[in-house]
Amino acid sequence: MDQLTSILPLILLVVVFYFLLIRPQRKRQQEAAQMQNSLTPGTRVMTTTGLFGTVVAVDNEDVILEVAPGIETRWVKAAIGRVVTPGDAPADEPVVEDEAVEEKNESEVAADRNGEQDSSTKRLD
Repeated sequence: MDQLTSILPLILLVVVFYFLLIRPQRKRQQEAAQMQNSLTPGTRVMTTTGLFGTVVAVDNEDVILEVAPGIETRWVKAAIGRVVTPGDAPADEPVVEDEAVEEKNESEVAADRNGEQDSSTKRLD
């Protein structure tokens, strides 16, 4: 009975690791493999490196992606990270400058109007 109580925590630890780590990882791998095997021409995808493209052709283990009109690249199926739906596509949002940069630019403009140099560009003679 004493041996069972000393081994029980180890068994519990293995069971916890299985349900928290191993099982979910296996499920994600199976879903990724299923998605990669179901690719068809015309599907918008994102690679694991973040490149967006449209599937043009599917060979055995290769996928040909069109990344721009007339530009096609060959990728391994395993490099396809996910299928992009129209709602997932990256939006072309305008780049907003940081407020500190805007304040700096305003002070530079004011200094130029006054004919003065900014403190960062002053020359010490």
